[in-house]
Amino acid sequence: MIVRRFSDAKPYEAPNHRGYSSLRLFGAEAGGSKEMIVGLSHFLPGGGAGPDASPPEKVYFVISGELTVIVDGKEHVLKANDSCYIGANETREIINRSNEVCTIVVAMLPPRV
Repeated sequence: MIVRRFSDAKPYEAPNHRGYSSLRLFGAEAGGSKEMIVGLSHFLPGGGAGPDASPPEKVYFVISGELTVIVDGKEHVLKANDSCYIGANETREIINRSNEVCTIVVAMLPPRV
């Protein structure tokens, strides 16, 4: 078992993201898992990511606030305790359209090389 203290989590930069701050919890440079990457992201009002697509599957779990997820032109507003799955190479855009910070947990597979 590996215990990771929130105070020890390190920030990371994600491509094509804006108005956000992210911390890596497990996987990639944080270690602890080779099979998944888990991060915590805070999106400021107006912040978001995309539109873009990438090979890894992703799961977003909203801890607080709300996040609009746009896939295939359809918008879905996720609120606390809601989650969604984004398939491999599925184009998505996420936007915090509220006036509060939105905090989400992101879980994804690492890129295959």
